[in-house]
Amino acid sequence: MKQINNNRTKVIATIGPSSSGYDTLKEMIKNGVDVVRLNFSHGDYKDHKKTILNVRKISDELGLPVCILQDLQGPKIRVGKLNKDEIELSDGHQFYITSDNIVGNINEISIDNDVIDDIQEKERILIDDGKIELKVIGKESKKIRVEVTRGGVLLQRKGVNLPESDIKLSSITEKDINDLLFGLENNVDWIALSFVRSEDDIIDLRKLIKKNGFDTKIIAKIEKPQAIKNIDKIISNSDGLMVARGDLGVEMPMESVPIIQKKIVYKCNLACKPVIIATQMLESMISQKTPTRAESNDVANAVLDGADAVMLSAESATGNYPLLAVESMNRIINSVEKTSDTIYFKFEKFKKLKDRVSESLITTACRLSRQISAKAIVTMTKSGYSAFRVSGSRPKARIYIVTNDKKIGNVLNLVWGVRSIYYDKTENIDVTLQNIENLLVKNNHLSKKDKYIITSSMPTHWKGHTNMMKVNVVES
Repeated sequence: MKQINNNRTKVIATIGPSSSGYDTLKEMIKNGVDVVRLNFSHGDYKDHKKTILNVRKISDELGLPVCILQDLQGPKIRVGKLNKDEIELSDGHQFYITSDNIVGNINEISIDNDVIDDIQEKERILIDDGKIELKVIGKESKKIRVEVTRGGVLLQRKGVNLPESDIKLSSITEKDINDLLFGLENNVDWIALSFVRSEDDIIDLRKLIKKNGFDTKIIAKIEKPQAIKNIDKIISNSDGLMVARGDLGVEMPMESVPIIQKKIVYKCNLACKPVIIATQMLESMISQKTPTRAESNDVANAVLDGADAVMLSAESATGNYPLLAVESMNRIINSVEKTSDTIYFKFEKFKKLKDRVSESLITTACRLSRQISAKAIVTMTKSGYSAFRVSGSRPKARIYIVTNDKKIGNVLNLVWGVRSIYYDKTENIDVTLQNIENLLVKNNHLSKKDKYIITSSMPTHWKGHTNMMKVNVVES
């Protein structure tokens, strides 16, 4: 399986009108998209189904694993329909907000989700990532009266944040449940839950997934102050995290977000849980062909901090240059990974050999790779467990995961450094190891005289029990 992109840090691209065409999608994957994000705040099942089928077809054509991430909307509050494309809200202007299903105008707009009763006088309401700020000045039956304290252009379906209100909404809405069932039926690889407040939200979602006969992995999106307070338990109960800086920067002081981001990445790295940095990474490329210097620095810092993946949102979904955005993201990642040694073995001093044989052996393999300058660490896996552990050590050696399950290969395409090799033959261990080496050489992952370390379970049908390590040198 020939790997087109060898960056360790993965690229996630949100698919929308700008990128949903088959040819565009294929070019984006060829140019470094590792994970395709389906945003269920937008689009319908027909569109999402088409994208899923196209991704799987492209994956087969290119011989590359591609991960599909379903992003559930969660209890996101949005502005309803408007009677015109945009409404200019000036400072001091007063109008009503209702949860009734109306077409909005300059004097009254609607929001979805029935939260009017939870909003109190003097509380702030933020719209469109805080671009518009309102203050509640009165309450009436089924509506509130607000005054514009920071004006701007109001567009329909823009997000509404209530940072000072005690909202009673469940983290998993009825829409989320229906969307989840669609995602499971179509075999998505990861599910992201929006507006997580505590570990209970993750536990509830996992129960729903298991109830329907699946074990799909869960990403907790961190965008609420409550989530920051409960971050350790959320990390423990999730399979990965996303630092969703848009809503997080609205709900909390924006100056606190960079430090929060770094702390979450650090905690996830230590826990060997993948972490995604999202929102406004290359925002200017929605309309421009090149990123700003600040945006390049932002992506580079996320890589330096230890992010498993960086995400394009509107840049690839609705922007004018989705392919250029992907190419720019990959160039920045590649430059950092080639020139900075600080991203590798960054937690070596904290790693201790554990009583569990598999974890101890994986840690040893990563340390040995550094001592002998191994080109690669090759891990045979049935569950993917060892891939997360090897990735968590951040070795400089390339990480190749050999599996007979294409689903596992797709799932692991989100994880830092991990590249999957599909191998489904059943032979004795010596023949298997030689065939795997031949595959790696054939696809230019290894060359003559390269040292590599291979780990596996013996017997090979064991799941989650890595107990074998071997050092090989490519002879031909």
